[in-house]
Amino acid sequence: MAVLKRSKQRDSIKEFLTSTKAHPTADEVYIHVRQEFPNISLGPVYRNLNLLAELGEIAKITTPDGADRFDGYTQPHYHVLCTKCGSLTNLEVAQGIPFEEMANKHFPGIIETHEAMFFGICEKCLDK
Repeated sequence: MAVLKRSKQRDSIKEFLTSTKAHPTADEVYIHVRQEFPNISLGPVYRNLNLLAELGEIAKITTPDGADRFDGYTQPHYHVLCTKCGSLTNLEVAQGIPFEEMANKHFPGIIETHEAMFFGICEKCLDK
């Protein structure tokens, strides 16, 4: 495998994602990165986001609204998507082994990992 050349833009994208609990879209990442790199276009942001996700340095989250979201926190965890405002937040609950063990009992292959997204109404929308 070829050595990946270091990129200040890629570093900026990763730093932004690891510094926020928000789960921004590529467009939101682009707006943030443009503050530091005013001449950057949207294409390199998309390429770097996809590359970082491929490398496992960030998580790419596909949502039903069609806009992928990105997360700098790569440890296994669940998300909740607000059905009113579209906000995506982390759900801080234990994840893992018992659920995967149960799934393995009902699957003829081997379950290695899983993802789950929950849907509900966030606290801000409930307060409105």
